[in-house]
Amino acid sequence: MTVLFVNACLRGEQSRTLTLCREYLEGVGDVEEVNLAELRLEPYYGESAAYRAQLEKDGQFDDPMFDLGRQFAAADEIVIGAPYWDLSFPAALKVYIEHVAVMGMVFHYTAEGRCEGLCRAKHLTYITTGGGNVAAANFGYEYLRGIAGMFGIPETRFAAAENLDVVGADIEANLDAARARLAELKATR
Repeated sequence: MTVLFVNACLRGEQSRTLTLCREYLEGVGDVEEVNLAELRLEPYYGESAAYRAQLEKDGQFDDPMFDLGRQFAAADEIVIGAPYWDLSFPAALKVYIEHVAVMGMVFHYTAEGRCEGLCRAKHLTYITTGGGNVAAANFGYEYLRGIAGMFGIPETRFAAAENLDVVGADIEANLDAARARLAELKATR
């Protein structure tokens, strides 16, 4: 089983989100990690977007620009770790999704215009941490849940450590609550 870990923890090893992700992935044999801080993907603009669209239309998927999409589509499980930033997640994760959303590889449209996903993963697990309350307005998770459906991933799962920057909060208890949720998710892998 191949697990793809999309590391959108841009603060590096001191990230609390990354700590939870590493704990969740502990003991998993085949983990492929995509580190978005190191990758530094660029969004597609005019010329590059047109080039990509032409390759998709022609079914020419051997260009290296499709490597991330190929990796995403082939994974058995997707784990995304991203801090809760501005009601969502870091922009680097959105750019990554733009790179993996390859029509004809990750999804396609039927003759009737219905979107069908082509990904192999059975679930996408989203792990986040936030200084305040995450669940009240978690547009990042809502977005990823929609993307997972579009890509053919039938289940999305979520774990968050919340209120980590609230004065007087029991930080370890909040982290432990997220760890308990992750243990539940790990048991159903």
